Amino acid sequence: MSELLIYHNGDFIPKSQATTSIYDHGFLYGDGVFEGIRAYSGRVFKLDEHVDRLYDSATAIALRIPLSKEEMKEAILETLRKNNLKDAYIRPIVSRGVGDLGLDPRKCPTPNVFIISQEWGAMYGDLYEVGLTAVTVAIRRNAPDALSPNIKSLNYLNNILAKIEANAKGGDEAIFLDNNGFVSEGSGDNIFIIKNGKVVTPPTINNLKGITRATAIELLKEHGYDIAEENVGLFDLYTADEIFVTGTAAEAAPITTIDGRAIGDGAVGPITKVMIEAFEDITGRSGTLIYS
Repeated sequence: MSELLIYHNGDFIPKSQATTSIYDHGFLYGDGVFEGIRAYSGRVFKLDEHVDRLYDSATAIALRIPLSKEEMKEAILETLRKNNLKDAYIRPIVSRGVGDLGLDPRKCPTPNVFIISQEWGAMYGDLYEVGLTAVTVAIRRNAPDALSPNIKSLNYLNNILAKIEANAKGGDEAIFLDNNGFVSEGSGDNIFIIKNGKVVTPPTINNLKGITRATAIELLKEHGYDIAEENVGLFDLYTADEIFVTGTAAEAAPITTIDGRAIGDGAVGPITKVMIEAFEDITGRSGTLIYS
């Protein structure tokens, strides 16, 4: 198999040569933004929404992306074409660019744009059938007035620290609380809690405005389920009938154990199964065509 090609500032270069300077502020300080996008069966799912969120993240950190949104979309599609991919994970990255050892972003005149694409399967393998084991972690989610969780920045240490703690505790996924003790999200996904037929998800002030999350809300409403955005706590997690998480990489994945407690009867619940099937259906029939 030939080496994957990476988009870099308008060129396509082999993966092994896709490098940047150690003085790039994305490397030095995590100063940059990214997106995670999926392609299914030759279609990119929610491309417009992902690109909009990429540019929103950039706006929030005063980073000017040197491509228009339409140019970014075409660059993403062309990266997939260059690699002959139909089912893939796509990672556009925009760093502040090369500067010096100072913090001042004005020292970085030219942002760097990379787009990575690669084949991608089911992130959690057979756990979609039996459910994930999750653990709550001591590390708290970034406070919105410190570093908003809605900025998908290259500084992902908050998420990584949560994942480290989950690994140490034997969990497949971490669950963050915020500084007020409310449930926030997973280390890389949003969370949905089901009790007595009602679906609740935390408001996005303390967690990412997930695109898969928004899709899940739409699909649940279409299937007639009562859904609300409300603050929830640990008690609500432990006493839920069902829990699932959503994310671009994770898709819709059930959680059947949290902190050693079985959720509901410990099996994947009926509403979660509906969600998984509905998400598989919509990703199989919608999206931006890669090869027209």
